[in-house]
Amino acid sequence: MSRPAISVVLPCYNAAATLPDALESLLRQTRSDFEIIAVDDGSTDETAQILEGSFREDPRIRPLFLPRSGISRASNAGLERARGRYIARMDADDVSLPERLEEQARYLDENPCTGLVGCRVIFGGDREASRGFAQYVDWQNELLDPEAIRANRFVESPFAHPSIMFRAELPLRLGGYREGPFPEDYELILRWMEHGVAMAKLENELLIWNDSPNRLSRTDTRFTRWAFHAVKAPYLVRWLRQNNPFHPWVYILGAGRLARRRIALLERQGIRIQAFLDSDPKKEGRLVLGRPVLAPEDLPPPGRCFCLSYVGARHDREAALAYLHSRGHMRERDYLAAA
Repeated sequence: MSRPAISVVLPCYNAAATLPDALESLLRQTRSDFEIIAVDDGSTDETAQILEGSFREDPRIRPLFLPRSGISRASNAGLERARGRYIARMDADDVSLPERLEEQARYLDENPCTGLVGCRVIFGGDREASRGFAQYVDWQNELLDPEAIRANRFVESPFAHPSIMFRAELPLRLGGYREGPFPEDYELILRWMEHGVAMAKLENELLIWNDSPNRLSRTDTRFTRWAFHAVKAPYLVRWLRQNNPFHPWVYILGAGRLARRRIALLERQGIRIQAFLDSDPKKEGRLVLGRPVLAPEDLPPPGRCFCLSYVGARHDREAALAYLHSRGHMRERDYLAAA
């Protein structure tokens, strides 16, 4: 068997209900020079039998059977076995559209300075029942150019992780998935971006990202909102140390309870708060964490301060950032969104 151009790393755990559709979507790709490293992470259902039968029908499917060890170890085992120059990630409950591998590989071929490329995804679920997840899908679908992806990485992960394709040398050089009480996919994106990996996203929707009842973000404590803020805090602090000319001092946009709790993660690592800014007139003049709450118009002019936005609700966050922009503040020079 010749060496494939693309390796799809597909961790599986008790995925018998969805795995056949996931595999079929890959076998119907318009590009055929790929392999599927399907890593069974100690499943107790019919996942192993499905993989064994699929391998007999198409040798491009290369099953790997492990004792239960978790998604990070399963994914890393797949990376170690992959032979392609590009690696695509996918989960066993999602579906790749036929052009996915071809379009993403072509982008990496034509853009040698880009290390990772994602794509827009289709939300596969009930928008009313999973409103938060659907809103996140919509948000990350809007982040297409590298600048927007980079600038928003501290809000949430800018990629639907099962949609990404990257160069095989990246995990060899920068490490693969780390284990810990945090979302391993988000941590990998933050770490690779911190090391200068350029990332992009295709406009086409090339993956159906299904809202499965067993999706890890529903069932695993590593995917709580607090876990996301905890894992990004050290990366954000290092970014501020390198880019905030007033380090360690920052103004914080948003003085609510959740913002204060998240700010505590930064304070433990040396960040100092000059003041809070909040549009609620009832909060103006108060002290929060020993610092004054100011009206937004009291923020110093551009070049005289650095502001972190911890306004959580998307509409309110966009309005707050638009206000900063209207005052002449520039993203990444004068302010950054962190929630």
